[in-house]
Amino acid sequence: MTTPSRPEPRPGLLDITPYKPGKAPTPAAGRKVYKLSSNESGLGPAPAALAALAGVAPHAEMYPDGAARSLKAKLGKTYDLPEENLIIGSGSDEVITLLLRAYAGEGTSIVQTRHGFSYYWIAAQGAGAEPLFAEETDLHADVDAILRTVREDTKIVFLANPNNPTGTVIPSAEVRRLREELPPQIILVLDGAYAEYMEAGDDYTDGADMVREAMASGADNVVMMRTFSKIYGLGGLRVGWAFGPSSVIDVLNRIRPPFNVNALALAAAEAALGDQGFVDRNRAHNAAERARVLDRLEGMGFTAAPSFANFLLVRMRGADEAARASEAASLLEHLESEGIMIRAMGGAWLPDYVRVSIGSEEANDAFLAAVARFVEGAA
Repeated sequence: MTTPSRPEPRPGLLDITPYKPGKAPTPAAGRKVYKLSSNESGLGPAPAALAALAGVAPHAEMYPDGAARSLKAKLGKTYDLPEENLIIGSGSDEVITLLLRAYAGEGTSIVQTRHGFSYYWIAAQGAGAEPLFAEETDLHADVDAILRTVREDTKIVFLANPNNPTGTVIPSAEVRRLREELPPQIILVLDGAYAEYMEAGDDYTDGADMVREAMASGADNVVMMRTFSKIYGLGGLRVGWAFGPSSVIDVLNRIRPPFNVNALALAAAEAALGDQGFVDRNRAHNAAERARVLDRLEGMGFTAAPSFANFLLVRMRGADEAARASEAASLLEHLESEGIMIRAMGGAWLPDYVRVSIGSEEANDAFLAAVARFVEGAA
């Protein structure tokens, strides 16, 4: 038996492909740069959050409230949710990690859609679970495909709705059907990171009603997640949260790190919740700019999936996937040369697509002008 010459990680960890965040442009003298690769708020952070940060920063020597009681109270009031059924995480990514640590592991599996959020399967592998992928239909989650993919060892099903990176949504009746037809021992995690971008009147559920229904039935098997990173503009502070059954929240709190969300982030998130006028303005800005960007792109021969989020998944031109994938690589290179970063989609099994965030009007103008120059150069 050979003695290892250095510490060895747990089997399987070196097989994980690390999560790749959206690329940030490199500043250059005399050139303005734009980052449209990470679905950040087009209007920046909520102004109330900035004011709150200034008030808390002088007391940075003090530990935060580890139970995040004040933020939970504000969340409960804003969304009409019981505080005792809430958990706050360092981004919703931490909530995902806690769920997997608590309920998945070696010899188990999780299910997500083929083009769902990549951190689900990365975190699953980190927990030792096998990620399984349900095929989508026209870039939409397919409930029947999800149910077919579930195995006896499946512990969690993740559904992002609206989905990242496609931007598509499935209606509330389909989400309910998924909840009702899943075996009761499987947790359904409904990720509403982009829920605030949905418009009044849309056929949509953020999942809170599904959590309540599951608890009322005694199943305790639905969790709803949300984040402050998107419409509230606090991606750099990392605050996410979840609403779930008491039994699940209790387990997550047992393994949650102490003081997992810093004091500045907690204060900014609470202040942002009180600035719903900013949320309304950001939603309206996103809807108008998303429509404008899409119209201009379609005028240049591109197409996009129907998006309900703050980004567009844009399909390249070309007769086949290889030609479109080649154009995607060329466009990404061209935009980067002009100081504009958008997201490559090869890692999401969509090599002939790119994803562009809806930014400020100025950033969107710069992006569209750069794409127009690309199209002209390719003609």
